[in-house]
Amino acid sequence: MDELSILELQQQMASGEATARSLAEYYLKRTQRIDKQGPTLNAVIELNPDALSVAAALDEERRTRGSRGPLHGVPVMLKDNIDTADKMTTTAGSLALEGSRPQQDAFLAERLREAGAVILGKTNLSEWANFRSSRSSSGWSSRGGQTKNPYVLSRNPCGSSSGSGVAVSANLCAVAVGTETDGSITCPAAVSGVVGLKPTVGLVSRSGVIPIAHSQDTAGPMARCVTDAAILLGALTGVDARDAATGRSSEKGLRDYTQFLAADGLRGARIGVARNFFGFHEQVDAVIEGALEAMREEGAVMVDTDLASGQDYSESEYEVLLYEFKHGLNAYLESLGPDAPVGSLEDVIAFNERNKDRVMPYFGQEHLMRAQTKGPLSERAYREALARNHRLARDEGIDATLEKHQLDAIVAPTNGPAWTTDLINGDHALGGSSSPAAVAGYPNITVPAGFVGGLPVGISFFSTAFQEPTLLKLAFAFEQATKVRRPPEYLASLAL
Repeated sequence: MDELSILELQQQMASGEATARSLAEYYLKRTQRIDKQGPTLNAVIELNPDALSVAAALDEERRTRGSRGPLHGVPVMLKDNIDTADKMTTTAGSLALEGSRPQQDAFLAERLREAGAVILGKTNLSEWANFRSSRSSSGWSSRGGQTKNPYVLSRNPCGSSSGSGVAVSANLCAVAVGTETDGSITCPAAVSGVVGLKPTVGLVSRSGVIPIAHSQDTAGPMARCVTDAAILLGALTGVDARDAATGRSSEKGLRDYTQFLAADGLRGARIGVARNFFGFHEQVDAVIEGALEAMREEGAVMVDTDLASGQDYSESEYEVLLYEFKHGLNAYLESLGPDAPVGSLEDVIAFNERNKDRVMPYFGQEHLMRAQTKGPLSERAYREALARNHRLARDEGIDATLEKHQLDAIVAPTNGPAWTTDLINGDHALGGSSSPAAVAGYPNITVPAGFVGGLPVGISFFSTAFQEPTLLKLAFAFEQATKVRRPPEYLASLAL
């Protein structure tokens, strides 16, 4: 069963070799064997007690009425900041929300159920989507503990969608959904050797997703291959009355992104190489240079360029995140009703302080405390910071670069190889290219590009708003030309 794609799973169910229930049973047993015992990856924070009954009902529907589509009976996991109105909780990894059961599915969870997916469980994450402390360890939450990288267990899974990336890589599910504000899909996908797609903000609804910042937040697919990511994206899209940003995608969102996947998709493409994101690790540079050469051999025209990086607007991005986190989290917690464990950001901070031995044994909550000091979104400081972000990341950044060189997309190293997990000092990543697309609200897909010392390295393709079809086409052609991914071996440590 390991490494089977969605299409292969559908072939097995269509032939009778497997059923939705047998697939769910397999992945649940594997989760117990690999995630909770054995390597103890700690990628899954909670399992769905109704998964087998849901799968059995979908089997009966397939027999009597036929298949709903490519996700019918396919096991999916969701990051634990995505609401499900079932027997599972939604906590963002925080003990402050322990026991919280939303009254309504997130829109994307509704879409998955409508597509016939079986929601197997929730994945662990960096607590509050890694917006709690500047000294956090990615993949650690007070509710779920520390997630491990499946290639080398002493290494970090990156965050905040740590559990989603690891669960997919370790074959604990067919595909998973992560969320990103800046790098939270692309980084964990890259270091776990899988595909991660951060869509255009507004293509996938955020209603029912615990927020950081509405100007950058989005959910997106994490998968072992580009085809699976394209299938999952088609199920997630749709206009949602609860998320006004999805109105922008009414004519852009599609139900089938697999139509753009072509093995010759690189032929004639003009791709910018953002050289200012190179240079933080010579072995990463070598891997990416090999990837660029592979694209040239497939007929792509590679154009060297520079691009405004996150360092140019890091202060204004942080300012926007502080304002929007307070605004968005307070609104989310209020929506849970009077029975919610906490009702505001102020309540969360107070809970953490009262329970600091359990919640803050390694690092604090300075991001939460700074956010609490911010005023409404009408304040001039917020509006100016947001305008600066969009000017530098969009107008003078990605859009200007695409237009200047007549490019279809821009590529750069996604990030470096996984670092050693350090709960005392926190993360020590060397570099990455997630910020331009994240701050702009534009799409970004990472694909496995190679290995450094046995650790996966990814390459990112990004472009302007709603260019998911182009990015999927390029990423698929690159994937088919290189076929880099190999399954993890769960090594205890890296032997150099």
